[in-house]
Parts: sequence; C-alpha cells; structure tokens
Amino acid sequence: MLNGIWLSFFIAAFAASLWQWLVGGDSEVFARLVQSLFDMAEVSVDIILVLLGTMTLWLGFLSIAEKAGLIRLLGRVLDPLFCRLMPEVPRGHPAMGLISMNFAANILGLDNAATPIGIKAMHSLQTLNPSSETASNAQILFLVLNTSSLTLLPVTIFMYRAQQGAADPTLVFLPILLATSASSLAGLLAVAVMQRLKLWHPVVLAYLVAAVLALGLLITTLAGMSAQALAAASTLVGNLTLFSIVMMFLIVAALRGVKVYDAFIKGAKEGLSFTITLLPYLIAMLVAVGVLRASGVLDAGLSGIRWLVEGVGWDTRFVDALPTAFVKPLSGSGARAMMIETMDTFGVDSFPGLLAATMQGSTETTFYVLAVYFGAVGITRIRHGLGCALVADLAGVTTAIAVCYWFFG
Repeated sequence: MLNGIWLSFFIAAFAASLWQWLVGGDSEVFARLVQSLFDMAEVSVDIILVLLGTMTLWLGFLSIAEKAGLIRLLGRVLDPLFCRLMPEVPRGHPAMGLISMNFAANILGLDNAATPIGIKAMHSLQTLNPSSETASNAQILFLVLNTSSLTLLPVTIFMYRAQQGAADPTLVFLPILLATSASSLAGLLAVAVMQRLKLWHPVVLAYLVAAVLALGLLITTLAGMSAQALAAASTLVGNLTLFSIVMMFLIVAALRGVKVYDAFIKGAKEGLSFTITLLPYLIAMLVAVGVLRASGVLDAGLSGIRWLVEGVGWDTRFVDALPTAFVKPLSGSGARAMMIETMDTFGVDSFPGLLAATMQGSTETTFYVLAVYFGAVGITRIRHGLGCALVADLAGVTTAIAVCYWFFG
C-alpha cells in the first residue's frame, strides 16, 4: 500500500503542475517542485539530528528500566485491557510496559520522550510479528492510537496563541480536549471493526468507563483555572513526572544490583543505530509530502470545498481554517505555519483562528508517525493502518468544527 500511496503523491503533484504550467501559465511551478525535494531532504536530516539525541537518551534510560524489571511490571497494569485488544501479545510481554509509557508521555504532551519510547515499543511488537514486512494487528492499533494524539495539555498551542496576543491563550483547551478524545475513540473503533475486537467485553468497558470518568474529572478541575495557572500546572506536572520516572528507573535499578551506567550505554548504542535506519523512510515520505504541497494540490482541494459549501448555503467560516486540517496529516511544521497564518490573517481570537488552533491539537502528523514507527521496523505493507488513522483524523477535524461552533459560533 505504501508503494501506491507514495507514487500517487508524485503523480498528483506532476499532473497539477502540468495544469498550472499549460493552462495557468505558471512557468515557475516545476522550480518549486524541485526546490521542495531538496528542502524536505534537509528537513529530514534536521529531524533525524533531533531524534538522534532523544533516542540515544531515552533508550539508555529504558535499558536501565528493562534490566530492573520495571517495564514488565508496568505492563501488568494494562495486561487485562491489551490482552483483549492485542490478543497476539502474551501477558506480561515488555511491549505492554513500553506502550503504557508511550501513552503516558503523549497524554502529558512530552513529545521528546513519547517518540523514542514508541519506537522501542514498535520494535518490541515486531519480535512477535511473523512477517518482517507486513504490519501486525497489534502494531496497527498502536500506530492508530498514536496518530490520534490524545494530549490533555497542549501547552505549545497555548504558547502560540499567547505569542499572537490572545486575550486568553487557554480558551481552546476544552475544544481541543473534546476533539482529540473523539479522534482517539474513532481510531479505536475503526481498528476494532477491521480486526473484530470485542470492545463490549466487561474488562474493556471497565477501562473505557474509567478513562471517561477520569477525563471528566480532569475537565472539571482544569476548566476553572486561569491561563497562567493552567500553563504553570501543565509545565510542572509534565517535567516533574518525567524526571521522577528517570529517578525511579535509576534508584530501583541500583537497589536491584543493576550496573546503571553500563546499562545506559548499551541502550544508548541501540538508540544510535535505530535512528540512522529511520532516515531513508523519513526522506521518502517527506519529499512526497513536499511536492504535493508545492504543486498546489492542497490549495485546489480547499477551493473545491469552499465552492461546495457555498453551493449548499452553509456557513463558510470553517473553510478558512481548513488549510491547517489539510496539512496536519502531512507535516507538523506545515500545519503549525498554516495555523499561525490563519491567526495573522483573521485574528487570533476570530472563529477561523480558534478553529485552526483546535484542529492543530486534535490529531497527530499521521504520515510522519507512519514513516517513523513503521520505518523503524522495516514495515512496508501497512494493511488497514493508514485508513484507520485517517478515520481518526477525520473524526478529530469534524469534531473540532462542531465544538468550535458550539463554543464560539
């Protein structure tokens, strides 16, 4: 499937560029395509350099945790749930602990920790995969839940809104929380349908109900906090949690007789080798995304949607925020630029500005996550992975539109 998707990006970009040259008279379009190839290759190397440090650091700490038995212990917390959602993963397998840590890091908005842990979890799941190229059911579920990006405290979006002069930078907190929750739920349901998972099992329902209740309690607690208090609390909780986890790894490992320095070095070496293998996959995906953007395909899609919405007489204000939604599955930095551009054009507290911020926080960069996570283990046949991830993206975007009309319309 990846072969077809990757090729279709280039074909669509080339066809759109030919149209702009022959019909629109734009003779510079092919220069933009070629420049995007080099720009995206450079961006890929920049991303790898950042990943190199974080992967080396976190796989070093994870090596300590594994030798101390903490990963296996953490996995037991989710064993009752994931032995039903991922029946091919044995109880107590180290992948369960890594998946737990990855979800915790994502929820707290700790991207620098979440990605290395997630890649390590994907490697652990690959040890149970009978195929070296085809994604297993467990790997697909894990990927889709990562692309849905359930983040409770989107501090970076608050920061961008503050920089743009928002009266209340955290005004979009509840809309983002509702949109990203809908995205995660839709992703889980899509995978459950494809894999025939029994979500109505009492144990699964107990976990889901507990998660909903905890989410409701969190919303109730945080909704009444001021912008300054919420930002300070999120920063403190995230950093305190992260460093406390590191200290727990070190202290427990030392008490159990693990040579922590040697264990760290061994894991760090794995991080170095893992990261280098990601570069070809990352370049392949990002250059395809780059030419698609440079060709104007995304702009053409936006114009078509505006025409359709006007034709049926609907409110077209949401269309002005759609560039963020279009670009988000393809490029995180591109979507961030689109969000800021929308804020600059219409105002940070305008309806399009608020909606763009909500869309930015509703999902993750799907194609980037796919390239990094599956590329790390050499998966090329992704089966229903991309389709389910895009279902989650669509649910996040449509929920963002609905809740923004509800809150700000």
